[in-house]
Amino acid sequence: QVQLGESGGGLVQAVGSLRLSCAASGRTFSSSASGWFRQVPGKERDFVAAINWNGSSTYYADSVKSRVTISRDNAKNTVYLQMNRLKPEDAAVYYCAVARGKYSDYVSEGYRYDYWGQGTQVTVSS
Repeated sequence: QVQLGESGGGLVQAVGSLRLSCAASGRTFSSSASGWFRQVPGKERDFVAAINWNGSSTYYADSVKSRVTISRDNAKNTVYLQMNRLKPEDAAVYYCAVARGKYSDYVSEGYRYDYWGQGTQVTVSS
């Protein structure tokens, strides 16, 4: 069992930066692919970024590519999302997710993830 807790969200002005963190409990985190998704009210949860179990492979949604970096520190059981040059359309609740240790590469499909955090709100003012 893996429990996830996101932090780092908040209010930021457009073109500003935020770093989201997701702390995980459980021994399987270091062997599991992780990802970030986001959701605005009334819309489906969208993929943002993914990283494989050891951080050697990453993948980004086109909407955030070049502005966002996903990374992980397995020693700290934490995955990060560095977001730069934020836009108002980036505002959403951001969720981290972990897929049980069965994938060697990143995972971009939400249905493949087994554990989800409660989310952290990101608000971007124009």
